[in-house]
Amino acid sequence: MQLEQKSFSVLSESLSNWQGRKEWFFNREHTDTYEQWYEGRYKRAEVWQKKVMAQLLGSNPEIKELVEFGCGTTRFTRWWEEIGIEATGADLSPFMLGQAVHLFDGDLVNADSHFMPFKDHSFDAVAFITTFEYYRDPIQVIKEAARVGKKGIAFGMMNRNSPKFFRRRIQQAFGKNPFYVTANFYTPQGLTHKIHEALKGREYTIEWTCTGLPKWFPLQQWSLPYGDFFGLYVHFKD
Repeated sequence: MQLEQKSFSVLSESLSNWQGRKEWFFNREHTDTYEQWYEGRYKRAEVWQKKVMAQLLGSNPEIKELVEFGCGTTRFTRWWEEIGIEATGADLSPFMLGQAVHLFDGDLVNADSHFMPFKDHSFDAVAFITTFEYYRDPIQVIKEAARVGKKGIAFGMMNRNSPKFFRRRIQQAFGKNPFYVTANFYTPQGLTHKIHEALKGREYTIEWTCTGLPKWFPLQQWSLPYGDFFGLYVHFKD
């Protein structure tokens, strides 16, 4: 385990930015506290996010194994097993993977989602949980996911249709929130448009649902495009 962590550290020596811009996930100040964020104020949100993703994938007997790109410290990657799916984690950040090797017993890969180091149809599905927002070429990433994932692609996304979107942008204007400076927030409709553009000629269906509604709201999940988070699954017909 120590040798794996050391190899990720070597990778980080020459890696200071990605896609021509600095990213928070190459900053140890932020990556070292990533797990604490989920155990604190973000805990309730994570519970509902997992419920949404379980609904989209857990009831699908075709999905037995997947690769999760942007796995980070494997917060979700560890969880897939609970709904009967064997997961492999992949991430560009050696800082994230340096923690992941201590938390996850499965396979981990240091890789860029734009160029997935896997053969065609290597997994039943490819998953992106709160990471797709950071890709400069989302069409390329979707095409790669469609090549590697035999049955489908799963997305867990921060929703643009949320009051928190405006709060984050205001915080950034005052230099108080570095995590979403380079993020491109989508709505379910916006992501669906990108999927249609990337998968021309393919036959597929799309299912999505939203969560991340206020605690006092009578519903915590619905089929309207509003809420802090939405899950979307692309199911290939061929």
